[in-house]
Amino acid sequence: LNLAEELERWGARIVGTSLAGIDEAEDRGKFSALLKRLGLRQPESRMAGSPEEVAAAAETIGYPVLLRPSYVLGGKNMFVAHDRGDLGLYLSRGLPLDASHQLLVDKFIEDAFEYDLDALCDGRNVYVAGILEHIEAAGIHSGDSTCVFPAYKCTPELYREMADAAVLIAREIGVKGFLNIQFAARNGELYILEVNPRASRTVPFISKASGVNLVKSAVKLWQGESLEALGLTKNGYGEGRCLTEWAVKEAVFSFDRFSSVDPVLGPEMRSTGEVMGTGATVGEAFAKCQAAGGTMLPVKGTVFVSVNDYDKPTIFPAVKKLAELGFSVAATKGTAMYLFERGLFPEVVLKVHEGRPNVLDHMRTGKIQFLINTPLGPRSLHGDQEIRMEAVRRKIPYTTTTSAAEAAVEAMEALQKGKFSVNSLPETEQPGTAG
Repeated sequence: LNLAEELERWGARIVGTSLAGIDEAEDRGKFSALLKRLGLRQPESRMAGSPEEVAAAAETIGYPVLLRPSYVLGGKNMFVAHDRGDLGLYLSRGLPLDASHQLLVDKFIEDAFEYDLDALCDGRNVYVAGILEHIEAAGIHSGDSTCVFPAYKCTPELYREMADAAVLIAREIGVKGFLNIQFAARNGELYILEVNPRASRTVPFISKASGVNLVKSAVKLWQGESLEALGLTKNGYGEGRCLTEWAVKEAVFSFDRFSSVDPVLGPEMRSTGEVMGTGATVGEAFAKCQAAGGTMLPVKGTVFVSVNDYDKPTIFPAVKKLAELGFSVAATKGTAMYLFERGLFPEVVLKVHEGRPNVLDHMRTGKIQFLINTPLGPRSLHGDQEIRMEAVRRKIPYTTTTSAAEAAVEAMEALQKGKFSVNSLPETEQPGTAG
């Protein structure tokens, strides 16, 4: 995308969406104007070209804020600042920041569900191949987040609103080929986070789950065929569907090869691959994904819980469910007190700096089979990073978000219930669309 302008200047013919369309979606200022013109909601934002402007924008919008450079892939140099201290840490990196290298300072939408929509457009007709729901809450890069297809907590009204927005955007910027849109939803309100007029990393997953070869279809669009001719739309619109009941895409990480790297996730992408699982339930599909990625979730044993105060109310139902499934619960003092006050009886385990035996000792002696640890903000990461890194070294399954913990609990319950079905992809392939 960054080379498109120079290639066009040298006379190269670029198939697909025009350079102007790409620029309207990728340039943060033009992108904001596009959404305003179409009457679509986005998080409150400001453009900033100096550290002073960034700080002023953050104060005006209100923390937490998400900092987004223009024209980036993989979330490079994106960052969530929860307060002035976090913002100072980010600005101390010395990243280019001037009139030609501006940042978009977005209001970060906490506790939001995030969605990925992949579509094809021939300039007019629009085929929504699928809408994926992220298991991790907004703030985790889409490439690192586990995704469920079809979106399993999405209301029909919200689905329709996202599909309608895709049609508006695709036609407005003249998309020819792929379109990816990232949404966030909270309390019934839908926000558009990003519009990418290109193939996203979720295209192979949706192609396999729906049986429609999206790459082959896009190439035919570039050759001049229409979506109507391909049989993907009728009266200007079409939708894909999941051929299994549920399909889950999970990111694969290489933290085991870099034992000194903290495995906590954020807005900058860290995964190095993906795996896919299908099943009759979300829990079954998630469990298969974990196994495919090399993580075997336990069906018994002890779960260690250490979460920040903000996450304690959210994590409680998942921990309660684990206790009902027969797992023992261990926790640090603050988390243990919260659980005890609500009827659970966890074992209190010392933090690393509180003495011995502590949580690391328990991990090294095989007393912990699953770990839930959620830091809040970059300055709190260092306190528990040794615990997370030890989990990687010991191959102990872990989560660093409450939403991923909830999905893992569903998967562990599914594992306790027994055998899973196994189907090869050709058995669920749409006739005439693969190849």
